[in-house]
Amino acid sequence: MEYFTLNNGIKMPMLGFGTSNLKGMECQNAVRDAIEVGYRHIDTASSYYNEKAVGRGIKDSGINREELFITVKVWPSHYVEAHKSIEDSFRRLQIDYADMAIVHHPCGDYDACYQAFEELYNDGKIKSIGLSNFSIPQIQHFLDDYTIKPSLVTVEAHPYNSQYILQEYLEKYNLVMEAWYPLGHGDKNLIQEPIILSLSKKYKKSPVQIILRWHIQMDHSVLPSSKNKDHIFDNYNIFDFNIEREDMGKIAQLNKNQLYKEFDDAMWNRFLDWHPDFDDQE
Repeated sequence: MEYFTLNNGIKMPMLGFGTSNLKGMECQNAVRDAIEVGYRHIDTASSYYNEKAVGRGIKDSGINREELFITVKVWPSHYVEAHKSIEDSFRRLQIDYADMAIVHHPCGDYDACYQAFEELYNDGKIKSIGLSNFSIPQIQHFLDDYTIKPSLVTVEAHPYNSQYILQEYLEKYNLVMEAWYPLGHGDKNLIQEPIILSLSKKYKKSPVQIILRWHIQMDHSVLPSSKNKDHIFDNYNIFDFNIEREDMGKIAQLNKNQLYKEFDDAMWNRFLDWHPDFDDQE
């Protein structure tokens, strides 16, 4: 494993296990398998409706809580009750603190959420704060106006959308960029790009492993996900090789600022209008 040292001194594994599309026993088993393989960074959110299953998977693994880096998120319609949302997530996950708490989307009263996060941070309930899908001006607001600075920003990033401008900005403040949709939402066109296939043969690694290793060498936090234990292992097995600088440059040429998920006002409004009972899950 390779690690970041966040801007508040906390160590964070660069590779994590994503759970956004996993539910119930499938999720529980996948989390247990991921920890068994070696993952120590587990990412979830109340809106994934799987926190209870993630918690069971962590418990099944037998690993001490202190060895794990666990990320939680608060949904926009719950921002004004962020304290309760975090405590409810802890109860479902069977934990008493989070290593990272993320403001899930830049809509609604996200300042109320961030203020709650500052209080929870000072109380030791969360160890670091992150932002999801926020723009550079919005990120700057938190850097300028809050005592506790964010440590991470998670956005859609992959070789078709490298986020170079955002990453350059974040590096000035020692903020980590985290990639969701790290494989381009599983786009076969990306995975089967000639340069990716060529590097797969050169390094004797799968195309997916080449892309994940590219993320690591770009200093991205990356969160692949799978319910298949063999794939979980393969996604983890990316620390025994390095992509040469010239080959990293070839992958860079794939960038075309392509997004698979774009957000607009109608979507933000749907997020704010959704007031789910996150306890209603397996």
